[in-house]
Amino acid sequence: MKNKKTVIFGVFVLFTLIVISQTLFTVHETQQAIVLQFGDPRAVKDKPGLHWKIPFVQNVTYYEKRTLDLDPPPFEVLLTDKKRINVDAFARYRIVNALEFFKTVQNEIGARDRLAALVNPALRAVIARVSLKEVLSAKRTDLMEQIQKDIEADALRFGIKIVDIRIGRTDLPEQTSQAVFNRMRTERERQAREARAEGKEIAQKIRAQADKERTVILANAERDAQIQRGQGEAGRNNILGRAYGRDPQFFAFYKSLEQYQKALIGNDTTMVLSPDSEFFRFFNNFNLGKKRK
Repeated sequence: MKNKKTVIFGVFVLFTLIVISQTLFTVHETQQAIVLQFGDPRAVKDKPGLHWKIPFVQNVTYYEKRTLDLDPPPFEVLLTDKKRINVDAFARYRIVNALEFFKTVQNEIGARDRLAALVNPALRAVIARVSLKEVLSAKRTDLMEQIQKDIEADALRFGIKIVDIRIGRTDLPEQTSQAVFNRMRTERERQAREARAEGKEIAQKIRAQADKERTVILANAERDAQIQRGQGEAGRNNILGRAYGRDPQFFAFYKSLEQYQKALIGNDTTMVLSPDSEFFRFFNNFNLGKKRK
């Protein structure tokens, strides 16, 4: 009997806990909740804390209060300057009316689809009215503000507030990118050819100037050398003239030594002369003398 009461009490406690868990629910600071009864919304709970609902009849759906991200697929736009670009944009939004959000898009997946259908056409309509230069300039901020204003009213119908819209990337299509790359390469090659031509022209001028200076330096050096040689020859002739005036026989001997040097230079010199030739007259008159013991 005692065991039966314990079992009954345990079942009662378990049932009570189940009822309490089905009756009470918690809403965190980052959340907002909608109480549904058989799929129909009955109440919106956006204040954090503990709340209650009818157990087994009502259930709760939670939504974020924090800012959410939207990253729609990239798309191609033709600009006013006839250039095509691929635009990759993103947006941030918040759920400001959970009831309207539930009635129109149900959940975040539905919200992304509906917002993408709003953001991309708005981006396309605004960007198509400007040039590539304007898209890449500081005017982009004004374009984003205009797009945000254009879709704010439609987004509010879904209980959504658009916080920000930005263009993440603007790339040229592959074909256009290749054409731009080819033009840039051609331009760089032209600049390289001009730089090489200018370099060659400057090098030729430098070489011409260097050759001119070299010629002048060599001419001056040759002139100075001729002057030095002339002065040396004049001094030599002056000395020889004085020597001849003092001792003609010594002068004749000196001139003969010069002739010996010119005639006997080289290892393969062969001369056939008579011993009493005039060429050897100083050798014939040269007396070595006798050594004293």
